[in-house]
Amino acid sequence: MADRPALQQPARLKKRADFLAVRRGEKRRGQLFLLEVLDRGDEDAPRLGITVTKKVGNAVVRNRIRRRLKEACRTHAAHDMAAGKDYVIVARRSVLDAPFASLKDELSRRIGEAGGRRGRG
Repeated sequence: MADRPALQQPARLKKRADFLAVRRGEKRRGQLFLLEVLDRGDEDAPRLGITVTKKVGNAVVRNRIRRRLKEACRTHAAHDMAAGKDYVIVARRSVLDAPFASLKDELSRRIGEAGGRRGRG
């Protein structure tokens, strides 16, 4: 969207230890996914991890879900992420069937609730 300022995309969580650390943080359950948020206590860029378990489906299904969530974060929810926080999205199968607009709205709302929006003054 042209009306949003260009912000750096969140960094990725890559290590299992980082994913496990985020489990200690705040949890926000939703219809489409579970959002876990951990305040790292620094002012570095936010980090994002996406988990899709094998219970959700085969590799093709899991990758489609992961791609939908990554795109929703990239286009809509990245500006809601607060510095110094780690976010892990644990997806449910319903992400696959949900309209993309509702997925973006749900993601933005959950991140705003859990992470606190960036302060502008």
